[in-house]
Amino acid sequence: MTRLTPLTRDQLDETGAAIWDSLVESRSGAFGMTGPDGGLVGPFNAFVHAPEIGRRLSSLGAHLRFGTSIERRLTEVAICTVGAHWHSEFEFWAHAPMATDHGVAADVIDALRAGSRPDFERDDERVVYEIVSQSLTNHRVDDATYAAGRELLGEAGLVELVSIAGYYCLISMLLNLFAVALPEGAEPAWPDLT
Repeated sequence: MTRLTPLTRDQLDETGAAIWDSLVESRSGAFGMTGPDGGLVGPFNAFVHAPEIGRRLSSLGAHLRFGTSIERRLTEVAICTVGAHWHSEFEFWAHAPMATDHGVAADVIDALRAGSRPDFERDDERVVYEIVSQSLTNHRVDDATYAAGRELLGEAGLVELVSIAGYYCLISMLLNLFAVALPEGAEPAWPDLT
């Protein structure tokens, strides 16, 4: 059960209702957007609680997932790395299948879930993981990893990557603070923490 009161569309003002409609329309294929209580699932209930912030977060999130120069497979490596770091159940539940759908090996996802450094077959995934992981754990990235990232993504791509990681830290914090539940029947990645 979430800590944040689930809002239904009919409880929202015009701005909140517009955000609701935009979220449901743009994400209709990912998973059911409304839960049994009639509220939006995942971080999206929080978006309609603070609609001006929610509108901007929704727009930023869509751009970071679909509008950067970074290949979607690598974006999902970054998102899953963040979700695993924060033990963000909903984030990891939502993005682990997307990662595998975009070509990330299942053993990489399993290692992230287990809190282990994955044994990457693809060097580009390793570089993205190292940048995000070092940023999260060390608050810095070593020179060799930075150079590899710059070679792989360029400077604009590094700005995009750190923006993706930062955005999904924010989303993970929202999900964790409000104890956003997984959909019924979904298995938690970290059951000891729920």
